Amino acid sequence: MPQTEVTIQTRGQGLYEFTDKVVDFVGRQGAEEGLLTVFVRHTSCSLLIQENADPDVQRDLKTFFSRLVPPSDAPSMSWVTHTMEGPDDMPAHIKAALMAVSLSIPVSRGRPVLGTWQGIYLFEHRDRPHSRSVVLHLSR
Repeated sequence: MPQTEVTIQTRGQGLYEFTDKVVDFVGRQGAEEGLLTVFVRHTSCSLLIQENADPDVQRDLKTFFSRLVPPSDAPSMSWVTHTMEGPDDMPAHIKAALMAVSLSIPVSRGRPVLGTWQGIYLFEHRDRPHSRSVVLHLSR
């Protein structure tokens, strides 16, 4: 069962598409069919499959989650007690708890089965840049 780890460099909060890395990994395995598991090894970012044609979608998602879970120094977040790592840390954990940290994607004809406008994204929830590790595992 082939497995690899890819690194995604982030520049702060936002969505980072890495579909090309996934397609490349699956293609190198020579598997016609299978199930790909994508797993992020962090607690302050998440994974999602989302539209990759219009960048407004990514901007709107980032804005939505920022409004849903503002920084811990916002008055509405005065209940937060975990603040040692900055005002973006606990909100990042909350966002990651609301979203997926792993994805299951079928593989057919040697490629991940994605829709026409679907891309695979890491959603960084922290303000500063990070180096994020994502494990790709293909079961046949």
